[in-house]
Amino acid sequence: MSPQQTLETGTAVRAPDNLTMAAALNAAIRDAMVDDPTVVLFGEDVGPLGGVFRVTDGLYAEFGETRVSDSPLAEAGIVGTAIGMAMYGLRPVVEMQFDAFSYPAFQQIVSHVAKMRNRTRGKISLPIVIRIPYAGDIGGVEHHSDSSEAYWTATPGLTVVSPSNPADAYSMLRGAIASDDPVIFMEPKSRYWNKAELSLPVQTEPLNRAVVLREGSDVTLIAYGPTVKTALATAEQGAAEGLSIEAIDLRTLSPFDDETVGASVRKTGRAAIVHEAAQFGGYGAEVAARLTERNFFYLAAPILRITGFDIPYPSPKLEEYFLPTPDRILAALSTWEWS
Repeated sequence: MSPQQTLETGTAVRAPDNLTMAAALNAAIRDAMVDDPTVVLFGEDVGPLGGVFRVTDGLYAEFGETRVSDSPLAEAGIVGTAIGMAMYGLRPVVEMQFDAFSYPAFQQIVSHVAKMRNRTRGKISLPIVIRIPYAGDIGGVEHHSDSSEAYWTATPGLTVVSPSNPADAYSMLRGAIASDDPVIFMEPKSRYWNKAELSLPVQTEPLNRAVVLREGSDVTLIAYGPTVKTALATAEQGAAEGLSIEAIDLRTLSPFDDETVGASVRKTGRAAIVHEAAQFGGYGAEVAARLTERNFFYLAAPILRITGFDIPYPSPKLEEYFLPTPDRILAALSTWEWS
């Protein structure tokens, strides 16, 4: 977990509490709305219901319908409305409800949200946060378990982040809402119920920094969002087998933290990246290429990718075979020639 500090805002410091990631996200939105009256929240079922995963629970009752509102089932309309609101001085936080539900809004995000500042030569900024619950391991079907991060990281003009724990969820969402540029905030659904003791408000590392969660000397294992827990479990299992694994949580996918990750790879000489998305054309391909280009003469072996398979997301009964596991990761690492 990233180092924690008290966040300097107008929000009072609360006593330590055992919070889930969902509760930490809820607190981040609430505190941002208390501190800044221009922050507004809307999306499908985020109002009285509190969202499918209850991330926005209680906010409608506290702030009212002028600042928290339900939208029609029209993702392009949600993002298009957010663009107009941001142009007129508001800071919209919008929810796509599920990963694949964001695709109808693709044109609005890629053609306008990502390009507005450049198109207007800096005259118009769009401080929009687009929250996307993503990835699998919840027993959901295909339109509810996509890992769509590569679409967004391939789009210049977007900051793309994915927290893996409650402290980062709070701190990174506060940072995203405060940013004057648009942020795709990808929330790993399978980690919504993971808990940590926090004294809010808390501040971890800045949005654009990766974090070494466990030091090691043999290999750098790179993960983000839902696979960070898997990477740490792999490092623990590898240690029992005599393998020293350094585990890195990227936290921000774009822009990429070359400094932190590159330093680790140059130290260990080997690297592997883990994600749930399909391997071909996946985010890990860019990471592998980037690290190879910048650290080629330090590498003792090709960079590996341990990912979901190149198929649509499977049915709930089969997802355990699709998702990367510590055993599958360690088996991949064993294919290297170790001197």
